[in-house]
Amino acid sequence: MALLGVNIDHVATLRNARGGVVPDPIQAALVAEANGADGITAHLREDRRHIKDADMTALKQKIATRLNMEMANTDEMVSIALALKPYMVTLVPERRQELTTEGGLDVISHLEALQENTKKLQNAGIKVSLFIDADLAQVEASKASGATIIELHTGPYCEVFGTQKQAEKLDLLMKAAAHAVKLGIEVNAGHGLNCENVSPVLALPGLIELNIGHSIISDAVFSGLGPAVRRMKDLIS
Repeated sequence: MALLGVNIDHVATLRNARGGVVPDPIQAALVAEANGADGITAHLREDRRHIKDADMTALKQKIATRLNMEMANTDEMVSIALALKPYMVTLVPERRQELTTEGGLDVISHLEALQENTKKLQNAGIKVSLFIDADLAQVEASKASGATIIELHTGPYCEVFGTQKQAEKLDLLMKAAAHAVKLGIEVNAGHGLNCENVSPVLALPGLIELNIGHSIISDAVFSGLGPAVRRMKDLIS
C-alpha cells in the first residue's frame, strides 16, 4: 500500500495572493494529517513564491507525520535543510520562470554536486530523494549520487492519460521503477496525479509513496480539504 504525501504549496499560493495569513498552510497540513496523509510535502523555492521559511519551521514543529522538503540543490537550501532537519529532502530542478516543476533533475550532468550535498544531508540524518524522469540512465546516476530514494516524475504520463500514448509513458515509469528496485533504491512518484489517473501508477514496482498536491487542493475547493485527502487516500489504499 502506497503512502500519501500531501503537498500544501498551493494553499500558500492562495494565501500569498492577498498578502495576508489565510488560508494557513500549517492548518492545511494538520487537516491533511487528520484525514489520512502519511506525510507533508512543501517546496521552499528560491523566490519564495508560495512556501516561506517560517512555514517550514512551523511545519517541522507542528506536524505529527513526516516533513518532506522539496528544494533545489543550492548552498542556500542545503544550509536551511541542515538547520531544519526535515525527515526527507527531495532535490528538484528549479527555474524562476517556470510555473511549476517542468521536468526531472539531470543527475548525470550535476552528479558531483549532488554527491557532495547528498552526503552532507545524509550525514545529518536526513533522507535524500532525487526527483527524476523515468530514464534508466538517470536512475543509474541517482544510485551513483548516493541517494537512497528517487521520486519518478509522473507528469509526462499524466499529460497523455486517456490517449494512445498512455501505455507507453506508463511502461517507462514501470521500467525505471523496476531498475531502481534492482539497484536497491526506494521508489516514490508524483506530479500531475489525480483521482482519475492515479490507479495505474500504484502498480509501479517497489512504490513506497505518492506525493500529490495540486489535484487535492483543487478538489478541496468544492468538497473541502479533509474529504479531498480522504478520497485520494482511499483510492491509493
